[in-house]
Amino acid sequence: MASRDSLEEQFREFVAARSAALLRTAYLLTGDWATAEDLLQTALTKTYLAWKRLGGIEAVEPYARRVMVNTSTSWWRRRWHGERPTEVLPERAGVDEIEQQLDRDLLWRHLRQLPNRQRAVLVLRYYEDMSEAQTAAMLDISPGTVKSQTSRALATLRRRMGADAAELPAAAGAAGRPAAAGVVRPTAAGAPNGQLPTTGAAAPPRPRQTAGRAALRPATPRPVVPQVVLPTAPAAVPVGTGSGEQQ
Repeated sequence: MASRDSLEEQFREFVAARSAALLRTAYLLTGDWATAEDLLQTALTKTYLAWKRLGGIEAVEPYARRVMVNTSTSWWRRRWHGERPTEVLPERAGVDEIEQQLDRDLLWRHLRQLPNRQRAVLVLRYYEDMSEAQTAAMLDISPGTVKSQTSRALATLRRRMGADAAELPAAAGAAGRPAAAGVVRPTAAGAPNGQLPTTGAAAPPRPRQTAGRAALRPATPRPVVPQVVLPTAPAAVPVGTGSGEQQ
């Protein structure tokens, strides 16, 4: 039987190696860096408690991701719609950078409005590069449901983004930065949260960007991994008490 020191060392190695990637996934699921850090902390704590019964390192990361998906689903019902202003304004971007950011912000605004299952399916399929079968296993649904949810989500994104194309520059200036860029904390240096300069006449609609791995990647990924607080008594958790965490 591994000692507690040994378990903690294995866990810390896992956190050091994979928590940055897990944090980006958490952000995609929540749309908010602060909430993403809370989600990651919750998932890592549950993963640590379940470490001994997971049976091997290859089972650890899928377990952590599944906890994040299920936990974010329960949080989704109580999600907070506000934004956190930042005290750090960005440097002025070039025209191409502005247009790229506008496209990304528009995608994020509509991605956050999708039903939670459709959003989770898109994150797992196009950001995590999971197959339909892997996504189905992660969400405990059938591959057919994954396919139908993906199709509906992409159709909704394309329809809504196409309808908003002409209003994109005005929306960015009037409403501030949408969630993908604006929901950050003051410590995130260079986070794009200021209003974009107006350039006169509205630009013509551009071809819309389809949802995919590149489009779903966070525009400003957090480089700092949150400090993980280890539970005090992992060995006391009964072997059979883990299934409820994934419900």
